[in-house]
Amino acid sequence: MKKYILLNILLLTILFPVTAHSRERTINILYTGSLNGELEPCGCSPKTDFGGVARLSGYLKGNKKRLSPYFLVDAGNFSGEDTPQGRLKTETLLKAFNIIGYDAVAFRKREAALQKDFLSSVSLKYKTRVVADSMHSARSVIKRMGKLDIHFGANPEKYEKGAINILLSDIDVSEAKTIKGWDVIILSSGEEIESPLKADGTIIVSGSMKGKKLGILTLQFDNSGKIKNYKHRWQLLGNDIKEDQQVRQALNDYDTRVAGLLKETERPPKETVYLGVAKCAECHQPFIDTWKKTGHAKAFSSLEKVGKSSDPECLVCHTVGFGEEGGFYSNATTPGLANVQCEACHGKGRDHLMDFYKPMEQVTEAVCLRCHTKDKSPDFSYKDYLHKVIH
Repeated sequence: MKKYILLNILLLTILFPVTAHSRERTINILYTGSLNGELEPCGCSPKTDFGGVARLSGYLKGNKKRLSPYFLVDAGNFSGEDTPQGRLKTETLLKAFNIIGYDAVAFRKREAALQKDFLSSVSLKYKTRVVADSMHSARSVIKRMGKLDIHFGANPEKYEKGAINILLSDIDVSEAKTIKGWDVIILSSGEEIESPLKADGTIIVSGSMKGKKLGILTLQFDNSGKIKNYKHRWQLLGNDIKEDQQVRQALNDYDTRVAGLLKETERPPKETVYLGVAKCAECHQPFIDTWKKTGHAKAFSSLEKVGKSSDPECLVCHTVGFGEEGGFYSNATTPGLANVQCEACHGKGRDHLMDFYKPMEQVTEAVCLRCHTKDKSPDFSYKDYLHKVIH
C-alpha cells in the first residue's frame, strides 16, 4: 500500500511540478512616516501611550518569523527640529533605525530643514539606506527577493521598469492619486489614511502620526511578478509590547545627553520674576495646603520617576516659567520653582506682591489648555479638571 501511495506522489510530481516560480509569493511592507521626532510617547495619559521605537523594535523581534519576508521603510519627516535637542532626537532616531534594521529611510521636508553637513555625517555614521530627491541628494534603494526587484524611490518621475515600485513621499493624498507608474505610494504628509486608497492601480497608504501604529501592507504576487492582491492592517504599539533593550539604551543615552545640554549652560539664577510657592504661602497658606494634595504639587517628581527631569519638552508643563527669563531652569539652580505652582496658572505674582489690590491672572480654560492638550490629556474637561484643583 505504501509503495502504491509513494508511486502516485512521484507521478504527480513529474506531471505537475511545483517550482518556486509557480508559487504565489507574499511580501510584507512594514512602514512608518511622520514620526516628527517622536522617540517615545510622553506617558502623560494611558489613552495616548502608544508608539516609540523601542516598542517597534520589540514587536518586530518578537514576530520576525510571522512577518517574514518583509521590508521595513520610513517615508520621511521623522526628524526633530533644527535645535540642539531636535538634532539629538534625529541622531537617536537614525541610531534606532540602524539597530532595528530599516531597509530604506526617506529624507523629506523636515530632514531638508536640518543642516546638510549634520544630516550627512549622522546618516553615514549609522549606515542609513537613504531615499531622497533633492538637488543635493538623489538616491533610491533596490532590494531583491527571489526574482523580484523592490524599488524604493523618492522622485515620482523615476520609477524602475520591471520592478515593484514603492514611492516614499510627503505629497498630499490628492496629488498622490495623480501619480502614474508606481505600485505603492507611502506618504508622510501627516494625513491619516485608515485604509489603503486605490488610484489607477496604485495602492496609497500613509504613516501613522508620531509612530503610534506600525503599518503592515501585505502584497501578493502572481507568477508574472505582478501584484495580484493586497491586505492591510495596523499594529498598535502599546505598553503591552516588550521593548527592545538595545533601543531602550539608545533612548536612555539621549536623555543623558539632553540633560547635558542644560548643564553645559547651567548658571546661578538671576533675580527671579516669579515668587515661588513659598512666598505665596506667607499670605495664602490654606490655599497651599489644598494645593499640596493635588497632582500639580507632584508634577516634577513624576518626571524624576521616568528620567525626564531635565527634558525641556517636559519641564515646560511641570514647572513654573521654564524657558522664560527668571523662570525654572534646573532643580539645582531653581528648586523653588519646581512643580505646577500658583504662578503657573495665575501668572507672575511680583506685581501682586507690590500691590495687593492688583489681581492675579484669571484661570480660564485657555490657561489650562497650554498643557492639557489633546495628545497629553485626551480626557480633559475644564469643569471636571478644575474641580480637582479648586481651592
